[in-house]
Amino acid sequence: MKKRQTRSADIDKTITHSDKPENISDEHGSSGTSKSRRKFLESVGGLTAATLAAGLGALPVAETLAVAQDLTQDLTAAVGSGRADKAYNIRVQASLFQRLAPLPIPQNNGDEQRYLNRIGNYSKGLPHNQFGEVDQVAYNAFLQAVNSGNPDDFERINMGGTAQFKNPQAGLTFPMEGADPGHLYMPPPPAFSSAEIASEIAENYWMALARDINFQDYELHPVTIAAVSDLNKYSDFRGPRFRANVTRIRQQGGTELFNIESQGGTTSGNSISRGIVADQQTGANIPSIRRTFSGPVTAGTLFRGLTAGDLAGPYISQFLLKDIGYGVQTISQRMRTPIPGDDYLTSYDDWLFAQNSRGHQNLPNRYDQSRRYIRNGRDLGEWVHIDVLFQAYFNAAVLLLGMNAPTDSNNPYNDYRNQCGFGTFGPPHIQSLVCGVAANALRAVWYQKWYVHRRFRPEAFAGRIQNHLTNRVRYPINQEILNSTAVQEVFRKYNSYLLPMAFVEGCPSHPAYGAGHATVAGACVTVLKAWFNEDWVIPDPVVASPDGLSVVPYRGGDLTVGGELNKLASNVALGRNIAGVHWRSDATESLKLGEAIAISILTDQKACYNERFEGFSLTKFDGSKITI
Repeated sequence: MKKRQTRSADIDKTITHSDKPENISDEHGSSGTSKSRRKFLESVGGLTAATLAAGLGALPVAETLAVAQDLTQDLTAAVGSGRADKAYNIRVQASLFQRLAPLPIPQNNGDEQRYLNRIGNYSKGLPHNQFGEVDQVAYNAFLQAVNSGNPDDFERINMGGTAQFKNPQAGLTFPMEGADPGHLYMPPPPAFSSAEIASEIAENYWMALARDINFQDYELHPVTIAAVSDLNKYSDFRGPRFRANVTRIRQQGGTELFNIESQGGTTSGNSISRGIVADQQTGANIPSIRRTFSGPVTAGTLFRGLTAGDLAGPYISQFLLKDIGYGVQTISQRMRTPIPGDDYLTSYDDWLFAQNSRGHQNLPNRYDQSRRYIRNGRDLGEWVHIDVLFQAYFNAAVLLLGMNAPTDSNNPYNDYRNQCGFGTFGPPHIQSLVCGVAANALRAVWYQKWYVHRRFRPEAFAGRIQNHLTNRVRYPINQEILNSTAVQEVFRKYNSYLLPMAFVEGCPSHPAYGAGHATVAGACVTVLKAWFNEDWVIPDPVVASPDGLSVVPYRGGDLTVGGELNKLASNVALGRNIAGVHWRSDATESLKLGEAIAISILTDQKACYNERFEGFSLTKFDGSKITI
């Protein structure tokens, strides 16, 4: 079966300050600085918005880009009016680079045009018929609002109950730093009838069935053993797979070929998709680019993320377990956890009511009386239910600073003898930076959610499966899920094919793709990886005890800063999947979107420092290393 092509949202590949052309020809073909460009630069000291627009309007695009470079290069004095000019021109340069970046063409999966009853699109909060299909008049009014962007049009939509859409206009915000949401790209998510979405909803079903199983028991528990067996049957499952031994065979042209040996046999290949092959014995990402082979899903890869760090050590990141020193306070990471079996929307009436109005909001989840460390999917799902937007990553920054974790080798204060970092390249800098990128990330993914993809949630797809398998309505659902063990096990336990939800209200009132939590995770973790030495080994690692009341020492292999930060991002992203509100592709692609946003912000900020700074270095989620 032909795989759906993916394309990274990496803004750094197309528009960073390090991409400046060394030699630009003018429109007549001559190299160097043209007369028009020199004339424009002569007036730099008296630039205004009007003269800037007039001057740049007369220049070809390549010339404009060159002008943007020279605006800061020609002004080195940072005092008096010289500083004012340089401050202005740094901002002009950043704006020009953004304006000249290649503009991607937004592309959704086509379900909105393919199915006129909108069965593959988000509609929660609008009125629905007895099958959970959206009222067409209401949906068309919704489309009118997102197409016009007129605030008043959103108020003209006929809603299905008391639910409110979650802030669709946030996606139309213009940031003053980093990439504009319109310059960022997410590939289309899996379509309604695809084999990939069949595997994704199967994983959601198994995540729900396994919520009360401790992560450390996955290898022996019958439910997770069945999940592993079932997920290995799907033709297009794109989660991580186990490989025991990966060796490079040869380089053929520009392509590396690999030989892989595992309990599943020997395979050779070089294909690229969302999957990743990892050596679970060493935690190494081999190779450093995502590749799909026919290796098996195992208990060690089940419900995990795609990086090497995700597959090394315990399921839960150290940054969600270790106590946090906040100034003179020490904060334990024990949390309020729901009781086992606290699942919702498994009856059809509750499910249908939730599609119209968000469920019984006056009924809270049921909670354990003891605070516990995260030890299973239900605990993790609750952590990402009501967390503060940047909570996990600010905590990680505080933890790393408290451990005296070394900074990246490019930090200029590593070499200074008479100065230390503080407002720049010191603790206040990283603490504010890791929070600051979160707002840009959230608004960028809101653009993708509301104005490009409008993807429905797993909760809604399970309703389609319910109606199809009970012969109420026929839908073009892939047979791989209809014939799966996953739906049979859910029906056996709940007497319905609906997806058991961890939250009483079900999914939130905004589209699935991309995922807000995952995008923020990608952005914040990228900043942390740029700041700290990713190879530093975290001291005294721990894991939650079986009852979650304490932590105990982890006795396995080394856990590095970079690996545990990647794991933290996946814990947050996939924790939402475990709760039932997101898909695997939501998590995978949104982490990359957040990464691209963070890189674009770090790129803009690099021009602002006075220190001699070679640039931020980090390892991306695909394993490649970059310097910004």
